[in-house]
Amino acid sequence: MRTQNTTISPSNGNLFAALRAAFPQNLDAVAVETDNGLYYSWRDLDRATAMMANLLESLGLPEGSRIAVQVEKSVEAMVLYLATLRAGFVFLPLNTAYQSAEIEYFIGNAEPAVVVCTAKNFGWVSKIAFKAGTLHVFTLDDDRTGSLLDRAAHCSDQHAVATRHADDLAAILYTSGTTGRSKGAMLTHGNMLSNALVLKEYWGWRADDVLIHALPIFHVHGLFVAIHGALINGSKMIWLSRFDPKLVIRKMLEATVFMGVPTLYVRLLAEPGLTREAARHMRLFIAGSAPLLIETFTEWQNRTGHTILERYGMSETAMLTSNPYFPDQGERRGGTVGYPLPGVSLRVQDDDGNPVPVGEIGGIQVKGPNVFKGYWRMPEKTAEEFTADGYFKTGDVGRIDTLGYVTIVGRSKDLIISGGYNVYPAEIEGYINELPGVAESAVVGIPHADFGEVGVAVVIAKPGATLDPAQIIASMKSQLANFKVPKQCFVVEALPRNTMGKVQKNVLRAQYSAGQPM
Repeated sequence: MRTQNTTISPSNGNLFAALRAAFPQNLDAVAVETDNGLYYSWRDLDRATAMMANLLESLGLPEGSRIAVQVEKSVEAMVLYLATLRAGFVFLPLNTAYQSAEIEYFIGNAEPAVVVCTAKNFGWVSKIAFKAGTLHVFTLDDDRTGSLLDRAAHCSDQHAVATRHADDLAAILYTSGTTGRSKGAMLTHGNMLSNALVLKEYWGWRADDVLIHALPIFHVHGLFVAIHGALINGSKMIWLSRFDPKLVIRKMLEATVFMGVPTLYVRLLAEPGLTREAARHMRLFIAGSAPLLIETFTEWQNRTGHTILERYGMSETAMLTSNPYFPDQGERRGGTVGYPLPGVSLRVQDDDGNPVPVGEIGGIQVKGPNVFKGYWRMPEKTAEEFTADGYFKTGDVGRIDTLGYVTIVGRSKDLIISGGYNVYPAEIEGYINELPGVAESAVVGIPHADFGEVGVAVVIAKPGATLDPAQIIASMKSQLANFKVPKQCFVVEALPRNTMGKVQKNVLRAQYSAGQPM
């Protein structure tokens, strides 16, 4: 059995200290190569994070201050994340698709000391931020411009990494619940470092590995799993500002590792250039954030000769399970998410808290050093989501087979995962129900070949009102991130209900999945 090095330095539990210690000896080697011809050395990353950390420290921020960031993907945005860790503050990434109503909630709830946004959004974002009491708002664009960089340019490129304990807060990731109210998952330096070290061993990271980074960096997959994976191994990243399947295929000859959501694999398979020859230099393809269809899994094997490694994680926990990388640990099984990672205890229980038999379905609960410390300013909700013996109730439903492989069979309540992003129907329904003429609505997810799932809105009109489905969708697009907006809308006479009057969303899902609207 391979041993995992999950020890955190007792002298400084700051995640950045561990990442910096893993930089290669040759600091002038290339750390990041971008899709527009730029090259960043490890020395560049060290100096840039020092300058930005010094800028943050010069602001006189209180201990534990949150740095909220909604910017486009760039190496400078990654530097800002690393600098926040380096200075000992708390990073708060926000999806670039979020609109005003969402940003207003996040800023109001997290009360960040600093907000960083794109120049084009500065007008409305700064208005929200200043109203909420934020004192500092900077801009950062993906062309290496912005007031943040202008200010940091005047700061020293030497910086002593702030001392933090493993249990100190490092990041807050907002994840919604079925009530529609977003919750801030609090991740510590220790949570993320322990996970990064385990994955380094479990996925067999090598000294010569090169990662194609084609994911967004505002959630766990791109920000933590991918970036931490490369940095803790001292590996070069080929940095793509946005996913381009043709470019990814070309870059496979220069790389060894690729991480993507299932949608990216579907789009790569649509390219004739994806062949065994094109993928011959690659070592590992990893998929997660949404279910991977077995058809995609099999077609990828046939086309490339590689078997995708599926894994399972959450915003609250980082990675929890993974199919094996090394053959002596077992095969990679399509339709499963593998075994619990070393250090992770995972169990499946029924609604009464009793273990279910092997192969039976139940609620997935987990415990381990990667599991978050709770929800931001929600002690009651935090207590509710943990069992008496310290297991986190994931809300996912699954089973464990006789060989120990975990399969996720569904999600509790009504969560939709579309293109790797979580969509919470209650939040969408709240916006629809506020529209003129709407009496009630229900949003459900149905299968989709590209996105995994997409939302469908089913709406009832108030007496005497006439509703236009296209107008309802258009209204939502001005209020919500595009990935949350249902792809279809239907106006109906009534919603199916049980004897208690609750809408039967399982009935709606079945009807609309079959293409038979009511």
